[in-house]
Amino acid sequence: MSARYVSKTVSFFLVVFIALWLVPVDSHAQDYQLKTHKLDSGLYYTIQKGDTLWDLSEHFFDSPWVWPDLWQKNKEIPNPHWIYPGNRIRIFNREAMEMVSEASPRLEPAPEVPKEKKPSYYLYPPIDSIGFIRKEPYPPSGAIFRVKEDKVMISEGDLIYVRPTGKTAFRSGDRFTVFRTLETVKDQETKTPVGIQHYVVGVIEITDVEAKYSTARVLESFRHIEINDLLMPYKARSPKIMLTESKKGINSKVLVSEENQSIFGDQDVVFVDMGRKNGIKVGQSYSIYYQDKEYLDPKGKEEVLLSPVDFAKILILHTEETTATALVTMADKDIEPGAKLRTPPF
Repeated sequence: MSARYVSKTVSFFLVVFIALWLVPVDSHAQDYQLKTHKLDSGLYYTIQKGDTLWDLSEHFFDSPWVWPDLWQKNKEIPNPHWIYPGNRIRIFNREAMEMVSEASPRLEPAPEVPKEKKPSYYLYPPIDSIGFIRKEPYPPSGAIFRVKEDKVMISEGDLIYVRPTGKTAFRSGDRFTVFRTLETVKDQETKTPVGIQHYVVGVIEITDVEAKYSTARVLESFRHIEINDLLMPYKARSPKIMLTESKKGINSKVLVSEENQSIFGDQDVVFVDMGRKNGIKVGQSYSIYYQDKEYLDPKGKEEVLLSPVDFAKILILHTEETTATALVTMADKDIEPGAKLRTPPF
């Protein structure tokens, strides 16, 4: 058992049982408590309609991102994204409860103290490598026109030559993001142009400035860097994506994946067709879903639209005015361009 899991178990045991007997709780928390059962083999919870491991992890462990630990403790669940009302799952086992019992002194009733909830976040180290879609191309500060020794492949550590293309003056020590623009992205259904994809390939630093050009060193190469690739000022971004509440009532779609695959899935980066003007913010999560139609009677003509079925989740990493860049954090099946997404129902 990991130290992290034991720590969360201890914290949970103390908080839940103090809350059960010593302090008032809101009705939503009471619903969880009423469905929690202490047995000889551990502490169990009876699944209710609408529950997910994501939500239960948020309630019992203060973070939805630890749901894989909860799944690991319940090996009878074949698919973590499908749990059924009435089934009982183990929150933690008897050994963990005994560890808490032996380590904890007898608790006396104490004044109610508001619990300070730490903000949750998702760690995404390659944050500097993600691109974006915008209606007009970003005005470049410069372009690569040669690599030292005329190498075919430009990679980290290589010296390159860059020329200014805008009003930005190069200075030694300045850093730039290297990018190129790809074809205009269109809506899969309407074929309406949405914007131009900006494909980020690396980061460089200016080392020497001449009258009409500068020398730079490649600091990072996310993808193959080419002659004529463009430059924009580098802006450091934190890999900690602070989680925030999703915008209610969102109905959007996936435009394309960043690598323009025909199918994509877990941990792929995608672009969606809503942005800042729609209330989309970094750190929000949304669900990708499908919704089938079916005839009520095989011989009849009346067709009904069935309830939506969520099969993937995305996390917003970057926003533009009318589009956003997102990471697929979970997918039960392949995703295709044009897939529908919505605000999570729970």
